[in-house]
Order: sequence, then structure tokens, then C-alpha cells
Amino acid sequence: MAEHALGGAHTGLLATFSPGHSRLNWLLLAVPVAVYANATHAQAVAFALSMVAIMPLAHLMGKATEEIALRTSQSVGGLLNATFGNAVEMIIAIFAILAAARDPLVAQTMVGVVQASLIGSILGNLLLVLGLALLYGGLKHKEQELNVAAASTNGSLLLLAVMALIIPAAIDYSHRGVDDVLLLSRAAAVVLLVLYGLALLFQLGTHAEIFHTETHSEHEQPTMSSKDAWVLLTLATALVSWMAHVLVHNLESAVEAWHMPELFIGVILLPLFGNAAEHFTAVLVAGKDKMDLAVGIAIGSSVQIALLVAPVMVIVAWVAGVNLSLEFGLLETVATFLSVLVANSLLTDGRTNWLEGAMLLGTYLILAVAFLVM
Repeated sequence: MAEHALGGAHTGLLATFSPGHSRLNWLLLAVPVAVYANATHAQAVAFALSMVAIMPLAHLMGKATEEIALRTSQSVGGLLNATFGNAVEMIIAIFAILAAARDPLVAQTMVGVVQASLIGSILGNLLLVLGLALLYGGLKHKEQELNVAAASTNGSLLLLAVMALIIPAAIDYSHRGVDDVLLLSRAAAVVLLVLYGLALLFQLGTHAEIFHTETHSEHEQPTMSSKDAWVLLTLATALVSWMAHVLVHNLESAVEAWHMPELFIGVILLPLFGNAAEHFTAVLVAGKDKMDLAVGIAIGSSVQIALLVAPVMVIVAWVAGVNLSLEFGLLETVATFLSVLVANSLLTDGRTNWLEGAMLLGTYLILAVAFLVM
């Protein structure tokens, strides 16, 4: 009856768009301005505003997914979050791949942006998000504890994924040829997808008790009807797709106008804006001493990018006739490998503090400068 009342007036759905619900909603004003800038061929402005507009839209997607998950089992809720948590990266990457398939002249640029954004998402979650969460949580609580078994499992999955990046890089640097790298990348993509499915079965099924963490959502009541939640998810996804199209369409013009390396835009800027809502969530729950949830958001999102999104993009590119491999470049591969090692080493004792967060943030800043001067 309560749900019917909510759904009848759509009060929960409308309230979600209010700036009073989230200050991020003020940035929704960037959506129509980005569309206008794109229509008037102000390409650099359109690129910047579409990137800004993706932040609140990603937040709305997360809100809709959370509302849907409240009406399902914990396993289904986890699967929904796994599916939509990195939807922004997937949408941007798919548009870039389609642009590469349509125009061979921009293919190399678009492939580079896809690869950079995937690496940037992994680095951003491992170093920036986790670093901010550990720093903020450590400043409010002298020392925080976390589930070592869950963190160790996700850390091992990340090491496995990094191996799938290192081997194609080694093949490439041994001058075996593009075809060999592509063949290995496509085979590795299939294996990683299978392993991701097995990891979901392990985490949500056979060994769910290891990963169970009580969160606020277990006692939270829905604020909108199920129908409104799906409407919100559909609308937010459609708008993200629109903004991703504008972003990709104007990317090369923005690079020329700003004199900024494509690598920096792909590794730092795109993941920073695309994952902004997720960043805020991880930091806020860390401040509430829910470090398992904060680490789960940061590490879990990196696992999803490495074992799900990247392999799917390799396969989508394969179908579209675009040569996208898992050979992401020497600096990108080394940075990812070292970041995984650093993050894993800090979490092995099951305790965190603010200094460890500062270490991760320092590492991220060093890498950001490295990608800027590349």
C-alpha cells in the first residue's frame, strides 16, 4: 500500500532529482548546456560539460540500483551492483569502439582512450578511492578493522587480472607482432570472463558467509516504488549514453584545444568524473567505520573493471572489427601492477589507518603527473 502511494504520485522519483536530495544534482544543469554546446559546435566546451554531466547521472544510476536491490535478495542485489556499478565506463568505451569502427582515421585514438580509461578506473579505485577512504576513516577513527578473507580474495583476483595485462605486453615487446597479441588478448578475455563468473558464484553463493557485511541497506526502507526505480535507472542510463556520445564525438577537439595528452584524459579525467558518485560513497561509509563496505566498493569495482569490463570490451571490439588488445602500454601496465601490490600489502593485516591512505594518495599523485607529462 505504501509502495502504491509512492508510485501514484511519483514523489520518490521526483525527489531524487532535487538538489536537496543530493548536491550533485545541481550538475544536472550541465546536460542541456552540453547538448547546446554540441549543437553549436563548441566542441571543447561540449566535451567538458558532458564529462561533468556524467557525475550526477552516475549517482542517479547508483540510487536506482540501490532501490531495486532493497526489494531483492542480497545475492541479486550484489549482482545488480556488479552490473551497473561500472556502467559509465562500459558505455563510454562502447561508443569509442563504435567510433573507431566507423572511422579508421580515429581508430587509434579511440582504442587508446578505451585502454586508458580502463586502466584509469582500476588505478582510481585502488589508489584514489581507497586512499581517500582510509585517510578520512583514519582521521575519524584511530584504527579500523576489515574482513581480511574478503580483501585477500579480491586482491588475488586483481593479481590474476594484472597477469593478463603483463603477458600481452611481454609478447608485444618481444616483437611477436600485432596478431599474436590480439589472439592472446581475446583468449585471455574469455578466460577472465569465466573466472569472473566463478568469482560471483563464490562470493554470492558457495562462500557468501565470508563476504557478508551488515550494511545500512539491510535496515533501509525503499523511498520510491519499484516501477519508479526502473524508470529512473532507464532514464539515467539513456542520458549517460547521450552524454557519452557527446563526449566521444568531441574528444579529439578537446585534446587539440587543451593541449592535453589523450593518455591523461583517459587515465585520470574520465574515471575521475565517471566514478565520482562511487568515490563519495566509499569515503562516507569509511567515516562511519564501515571499512569492509568502503574496501568492497574500491577493490570490488577494480575487480569488475579488470575481470568483466575490460574483457567484454576486447570481445565487443573483436566483433566490431576493431583491434583492441590487453596490451595497454609499458607505463600503464607497470603502474597497475605496482598499485595492486601496494594496495594488497596495506590490507593484509586487516587494519587500516590514515597514514596508509596518505600513501595511496601520494602514489596516485605521482602517477597522475607521470601520465600528464607522457
